Order: sequence, then structure tokens, then C-alpha cells
Amino acid sequence: MNPYFGQDFFGFFKTFFTRLFTGFEGKLMTDELQLFVLLGISLACALSGTFLVLRKMSMLANSLSHTVLLGIVIAYVLIGGNPDSLYKNPWILMGAALFMGFLTVLITYFLTHVVKLQEDASIGMVFTSLFALGIIAATTMTRSAHIGQEAVMGNVDALHITDLKLVFWVLLFNALTIVLFYKELVLVSFDPTLAKTLGISVSFFSALLMAEASFAIIGSFRSTGVLMVLSFLVIPPLIARFYSYRLKHQLFIALGFGALASVLGVAIARHLLSTSGILVSTSGLIVVLLILLFVLSWAYKRIFVKS
Repeated sequence: MNPYFGQDFFGFFKTFFTRLFTGFEGKLMTDELQLFVLLGISLACALSGTFLVLRKMSMLANSLSHTVLLGIVIAYVLIGGNPDSLYKNPWILMGAALFMGFLTVLITYFLTHVVKLQEDASIGMVFTSLFALGIIAATTMTRSAHIGQEAVMGNVDALHITDLKLVFWVLLFNALTIVLFYKELVLVSFDPTLAKTLGISVSFFSALLMAEASFAIIGSFRSTGVLMVLSFLVIPPLIARFYSYRLKHQLFIALGFGALASVLGVAIARHLLSTSGILVSTSGLIVVLLILLFVLSWAYKRIFVKS
């Protein structure tokens, strides 16, 4: 029996910490799996999203959140049309995400610099076109597996331990790249001209950020869907800007707010189900909480903190 059944908001935390100190009795419950997966996704997105927002690459991340659907379908076909095999092979999913990330950037670059379209128009054309192809491919090639529906909308109730493993690798990759290349990423973000003068490849680190975002998106497709993950990438870094102008502080603040929204979202979803019988989308609830935290942070900055 699920120990979280019938628990309200505070009962959720009491049960969680009780089970935490007993090692979850050898098995993670659905609520715990949701919590750890969403927590990992929020942390991975906050790390890469802070630099994406700083470099004004949020629209490109938005494009990736749509186009990666086609990569998921391609991976599904290459693995032989077996969804279980797909979920058990995170490297195939990450490879598909990386491929679609570079393809999205390449086509956007071509339309902007060769066809001479405006950058925002190029991004809009790329993500709508590739997303449409992804929808067509998902509905024709994965109809019985519901891959397309899960990728677009997410389904936290269908998470497995393999999803947690995938999120772990995504978070590890994003954390390691930030730690190892922090100085280069800061320099490229604030002064790309100086970075070029010092021999630092701006294109390489832009591609690295796109890889981080692609991995975060692919890691979230089962939990949040590829559309709502953009909120995880963008909103926590924007909230962090209300509290500090220092980049290191912004990183930690973004991590904190992403984690807070994830934990509260899972607890509130369980509370509503237990007390009112209302079944809500946990990932959607987290996005709403992030927006609420953004509004409250803006109000705090506007009213209590002098610029």
C-alpha cells in the first residue's frame, strides 16, 4: 500500500522524511519518484537556464523544447519501436537530443546568415516546422506506444526508476560542465569579443549550452513534457535576478527556487488528491508555482528593495 495515500500537505512531508531515514524501505513510491525526478530536472534546468537567459538565448531554448520531439521519435524508431528499450537506454535519448539540438541551431544559423531572415523569424520557422514534423512522426510511428502524448504533455504517474537514472546523468553533465568551464562561460556570456581575443571559442561554448539545454529537455519529456520544461529553464533564473546581481549567487538562488517549486508541487498535488479527490498535473502545478514565485519576487523587489 502507498504510505502517501490519504496524506495532506504536511502529512506528505512527515511521511517522506520518515521513509527517508529508513532508506525508503528498499523501494521508491510513486510520489517519491516524482519528487526526485522533478527535483533533478529543476536543478539541471536552472544550471543551464541561468546562462541561457544571460546570453539572451531563451528563444533558441524554446525552439529546442519543440524540435526535440522529432529526435525522440527517431530514437524510438531506431531502437526497434520498443518503448521499454527506449527508456532503458538513456544514451540513445541523449544522442537524439544532441542531434536535434545541433540540427536546430544549424538550420537557424542558415536562415539567419544565408537566407538573411531576422533571427526571431528564423527561430519561429524552425521550431514550428520541426515540431510539426515531430507531431506527424509521433502520430504515425508511435501511435500504440503513446510516446508522442507523453513527450508533449508529460506523465509523472508513469515514471520508472530508469527516468530517475536519466535525470541523474543529465544533472551530472550540466553540473560538471558548469564547474569545469565556469570562467569560460562567464567570459563568453559577458564579453564575447574579449573571449575571442583570448582564444576562447564562443561558438563552442554556445554549442555546449545548447547541449545542456537539449539534455535537460530530453530528461524531462516523461515528467513535464517538452513544452512546459521551458518554464523550468527560464523562470528560476529570472527570479534569481530579483535577489542578486552576482552570477554565482544567481545560480544558487535559481537552484533553490527550482527545487522549492518542485517539492511544493508534488506535496500540493498529493494534498489535493487526498483531501478533495482532485487529480492535477504535477508538472503543470509546478509551473504555476514558479510563475507565482516570480510575481511575489517582483513585488518584493518593487516594494521593499530600493534600486
